[in-house]
Parts: sequence; C-alpha cells; structure tokens
Amino acid sequence: MFELSLNDIHPGAKAENKEQAIRQAADALTQAGCVSDGYLAGMLERETQTSTFLGNGIAIPHGTTATRHLVQNTGVQVFQYPQGIDWGEGQTAYVVIGIAARSDEHLALLRQLTHVLSDESLAARLAKTDSAEELRSVLMGKQQPAAFLFDSSTLLLDIAAGDLMTLKALNAGLLQRLGAVEPRFVSNVIASPPLHLGQGVWLDDSAQGNVISAVAISRPASAFQQDGVPVMMLITVAMADDQPLLVLDYLAALLRQQRAARLADADAPTLLALLTSEVLEQANQLTAEFVVRNEHGLHARPGTALVSVIKQFDSAVTVTNLDGSGKPANGRSLMKVVALGVKKGHKLRFTAEGNDAEQALQAIGEAIASGLGEGEA
Repeated sequence: MFELSLNDIHPGAKAENKEQAIRQAADALTQAGCVSDGYLAGMLERETQTSTFLGNGIAIPHGTTATRHLVQNTGVQVFQYPQGIDWGEGQTAYVVIGIAARSDEHLALLRQLTHVLSDESLAARLAKTDSAEELRSVLMGKQQPAAFLFDSSTLLLDIAAGDLMTLKALNAGLLQRLGAVEPRFVSNVIASPPLHLGQGVWLDDSAQGNVISAVAISRPASAFQQDGVPVMMLITVAMADDQPLLVLDYLAALLRQQRAARLADADAPTLLALLTSEVLEQANQLTAEFVVRNEHGLHARPGTALVSVIKQFDSAVTVTNLDGSGKPANGRSLMKVVALGVKKGHKLRFTAEGNDAEQALQAIGEAIASGLGEGEA
C-alpha cells in the first residue's frame, strides 16, 4: 500500500495557470528525491498528448514513457488550489497530484488514488479543506464508506447441489471465510428457513452476527424443486448498514417485471450488472470482449485514449474487467475506467446500447489492438 507523508501535501497553494502548477509539482518531486532533472519536460509533454484531468476537480500530471528512466523513487506530491486552476476544456482542478512512478507501480498508485477520488463528496472536501492531515486522510482512504462485499468472490455459480440446505451452508460459510459474519450468523441462517421471493429466487439473512455488509449468491447447475417450490438461486445477505438494499432493490425490480429468469444463466459479470445497475434487454445490447496488451495496463494515458474513443459515439458503453471484480463501470468516466485495475493480459467486456453500438464496439476493438496510443504490443 502506498503511503503518503504530510510533507508530500501542500494545502492552500497558489498558481497562475496549469503550467505553473505542473512546474510546482515537478519541483516538489525533484526536491523529494523522486525524480531527476528533466522530468518536468516529460510532464509538460504528457499534457500536450492528453489531458491528465480526471474529473471532480482532480488532475494527475505525470511524465511520459520516455522520461520514466528519470524516476528514482515512486512518490507523489499533492497541491491543493482553493481558487482552482484552469485545466483547459472548461475544466477546473482544485487538487493536483504530481506522480512519479516506474513500471506498473504507476497503475497500482492510480488505482489506489482513484478508488478514493471517485467519490464526489470526498473530492469536494479535498477542494475546500485547509488541513494537510485531512487531505492525507481522505487520499489514503481512511474516510472511505464502510466496506461492502459483492463481487465475483461472493458468487458460487453452477454448483452441484440439489437442496436448499446445501446452498444455505455454502453461502453462510463463504461469508464467514470472508470475515463478513460471525459464527452466530451462520448458526441462525442454517437454523432458519429462507424466504421464497418468487420465480425460484430465495433469500437468507440473520439479525445477529453481521460484521460488514455483504451479499453471497449460490446458484445450482440445474434448478430443482423443494417441497414443490422451484429453487433457482439463494441470496444470503449480511447487513451491517443499508448498502445491500441497493442490490435488493434491483432484485425486486427484476421480480416485478417477471425477469428473474435472466439470473438463471447469466455469467458472473452479467449477474453483478443485473443486481447493481440498469441492464437493458439482451436484444437491445451488443457486447464484445478484448484483451489489453499494453505493458502497464490501463494507466492514465491509455485509459484516456479508451474513454476518448467511447465518447465519440452516442451509445451508452459499460466496461467490465473480467479478470477483476467483474462489476461494470461507465466507459465515459476516466476515473472509473482506471479504477478497474486493468493489467496487461486482462480481458475486458464492453456492452454498448444505442444506434451506433456496433460502430462503437468496432472502434474500441481497433483502438485496443493499436495499443491505445502506446503502439501495438
């Protein structure tokens, strides 16, 4: 985990323009022993290639591949400009994070920072506070929302099971291994009958033993009947706060629309999408999968190139890292795309809906094949 020192944070800074702000970040990186002289030129060159503005008032200037050899130690310097800096294209940066990183350390660092900065309320606090300690606390994730486990690690799909008790034990045991529940949660779930919500979907929970919020799902390879009632899926919920309610809301919508059958044969990313976002009928969607070959994955530059391609089309596009959490992200958000943690060799699934969906997917595939501005692998 990257650590940020209070010496790396400069609240209440002043700069006349973007170039001056980048120079301040480069000087601070040099003084901190992170980079050698000449790295500034790479930071300025990077800005001419593609804007390093992430959104939510945050910019992350950094060097080019050609100046990576000037990085001596991975590090960042954080400058906060309460008055705001014009970053071009109508964008204003209030927090400028100068980054020096070697190899794939760049991706790991960006993933950590963007995970925190993707929260708009936290970004607003970063822009307004005059406290270096608060800036550090927010950037290091110490004020993140409470944990919520619901990703590919909490799904048990197409398992060999023919009774509800097996599904109950599997879900409860998984939640306990993940640290989401205490043993009494498991005991209560095993001892209590689950609730049939309809269309073969069942629900388990316990009022006791909830440690952190989580949702576990087990789905048998073949639906079966128990006491004359169909069993297609069991959902077990641990509720330490109200975060699982969003999943249950999407589930309720599927049930109301008599569309729960979509959960029966969905793969993990699709199932997660169905229970965390609005997913259109398959007939209205096009999907394509591509493997990222960039040496350092989707860091800022190739990520920006990908988002730029997506924004050329009217279609709504989501991106899912099939080798990551499996949750879909808005393809028009650079922060969310970078936060997917895409490394070399990861497979991405793109889902597009709109009049130009086919053209969008074709352009995305061509851009990835060409290296997203970094050349073919």
